[in-house]
Amino acid sequence: MSPPVDLHDFLAGFLAEADEHLRSARANLLALEGAAERGEASPRPTRELFRSLHTIKGLAAMVGVEPVVDIAHGLEAVLRAADRAGGRVGAEAIGPLVEGVRAIERRVQALGAGEAVTPAPARLFEALARLEPAAPAEGGGAPALPEELAARLSAGEREQLLAGVSGGRRALRVHFTPSPARAAEGVTITSVRERASALGELVKVYPVSVPKGEAAPGGLKFALVLLTDAPDDEVARAASADGPPELLLAGGRPAPGPALEGEDDESPVAGAGRSVVRVDVRRLDEAMEKLSALIVSRFRMGRAVAALEARGADVRELKHLAEEDRRQLRDLRASILRLRMVSVAELLEPVGLLVRGLGRATGKAVRLELEGGRAELDKAVAERVWPALVHLVRNAVDHGLEAPDERRRAGKPAEGVVRVGCEGRSNGRLEISVEDDGRGVDRAAVAARAGAPVPEGDAALLDLLARPGLSTRERATHTSGRGLGMDIVKRVVEAELGGELLLHTAPGRGTRFTLRVPQTVTLVDALGFACAGQTFLTPVSAVDEIVEVEPSEAASAPSPRPRAGAPRVLFRRGEALPLVDLGRLFGLGGAGSSKALVVRRAGRPYAFGVGGLLGQYEVIVRPLEDPLVRVAGVAGSADLGEGRPTLVLDLVALSATLSGGGAAA
Repeated sequence: MSPPVDLHDFLAGFLAEADEHLRSARANLLALEGAAERGEASPRPTRELFRSLHTIKGLAAMVGVEPVVDIAHGLEAVLRAADRAGGRVGAEAIGPLVEGVRAIERRVQALGAGEAVTPAPARLFEALARLEPAAPAEGGGAPALPEELAARLSAGEREQLLAGVSGGRRALRVHFTPSPARAAEGVTITSVRERASALGELVKVYPVSVPKGEAAPGGLKFALVLLTDAPDDEVARAASADGPPELLLAGGRPAPGPALEGEDDESPVAGAGRSVVRVDVRRLDEAMEKLSALIVSRFRMGRAVAALEARGADVRELKHLAEEDRRQLRDLRASILRLRMVSVAELLEPVGLLVRGLGRATGKAVRLELEGGRAELDKAVAERVWPALVHLVRNAVDHGLEAPDERRRAGKPAEGVVRVGCEGRSNGRLEISVEDDGRGVDRAAVAARAGAPVPEGDAALLDLLARPGLSTRERATHTSGRGLGMDIVKRVVEAELGGELLLHTAPGRGTRFTLRVPQTVTLVDALGFACAGQTFLTPVSAVDEIVEVEPSEAASAPSPRPRAGAPRVLFRRGEALPLVDLGRLFGLGGAGSSKALVVRRAGRPYAFGVGGLLGQYEVIVRPLEDPLVRVAGVAGSADLGEGRPTLVLDLVALSATLSGGGAAA
């Protein structure tokens, strides 16, 4: 008797596969909503959403997650009826569909976190059952299709063909005959589908029986129905077709001419589709651990080589090998980091559904503008940034944007705008912004709620907004009012990620929050420096400038009550910077500062005096998880091969201590 199969072995694969299909489902839901608002059919998004849910249902059944199976099955029934009606989804169906996809998403997340998966909500099934089937699409006057093809197409597929043709594309059909020789060359129906899809919309792929006497191993070939603007010869090459394409329906625009000579090798169909391997993040963490051990060994080898050289040994060959080892480790580091990176566009995908739900909950008309670009960030950073983005987007819709009537009275369009964008910086940091065109932050109201003076600048206003427990709402709602949002955002961005949170607001014009975060917080380039005989590290990306501290350029800060250890001021290019000696700040003493590391917080520069610089290191940063050893301004620790941890400082967070009058230089 065979041993029982442990379905938990498939859990990691299920989570990765489900996450991919949920991303596709969210994108197609937004497309369905847009089409429903315009009163248009959306056959392709309807069928793509159905396929995603059908795949999730099958995967969930394999690992025994019955609530997900039930929800997906209920959503399929609605989409199947819509597909039969030509891809027309009524506006009343969008809400239950969104709720259903969210319900699946929550249960998949619970499964990944090792929590109990709750049963499917009864009210969701009641809402799905109340939906009336959409009216069938009118087909009068439509161009005729071959009878044998028309019998194979669903109403949604016919609608998709007609919509594509009315938009100027041609509907073509090509045939592909598989064979062992073609399979040996990597040409299969799967690769043909991928290459044909790159040229347009692949509407239908179906098997065709081959009459006796016709060369076709297995007696079978495939027909591919495609909407495209590409020339016939390019389509035939992409599909490895048995002959020239058959024109089913002609579009409104003339077909493009033949491809330019010499462009074939650069065509996107020249090779097979890109292969993707899904990897559990824990495996990437294991690779990072191995890399950490190699980096520590490199530090120890460098010290051993230096010791030999100090004793007069010839270490030229060893130095050459050490340098080669350093280059190879840097390449390995870059490769592992690339594996951990996810696109910002992927991170921002769920924002569309979030804004849609918030708009309906608050009764506000909202248009979302997303710009993720091609920026990437570490998955660990993305997981921490996402809750902060959710809070900021929720505040933009609920607090920032006015109701439609109020906007009209202010001379604004009834529809408010929320912009979420990302821009990469050359110092290894990303700048993510959440902006609205609403009423702006009422400084006086915030000050009154906090029982504090009215803040003069945006930085002071942000500090007030981020006070724990502060809310500008009189009563809590299901979207806001609990006094947790901005406190969480500030803690995530500044304390956990060592980044910077900025605010700019103007009355009647809107508010913009800017998050400046590192692309990765795990493996970083760090600057080593000494303070009172101890070694510290800080990320290079956080340091704005390194300056020499000359006695003539440093002076005591003016104070109504001069005292020992009062803060000092560093004069740099006509600008006065607060100067804090790190050795004295940490109670280590020291002989003063010879250099200063300049960082910026809320746009203002701060200087930290250090005894001297030790060089630049590539280190694995390990966070301090124990609350008993957490200290403000300490991001974690790293191993430099000395047999003891070296603290990694977050100087931007440390600059906050200056407002409280920290120890001086």
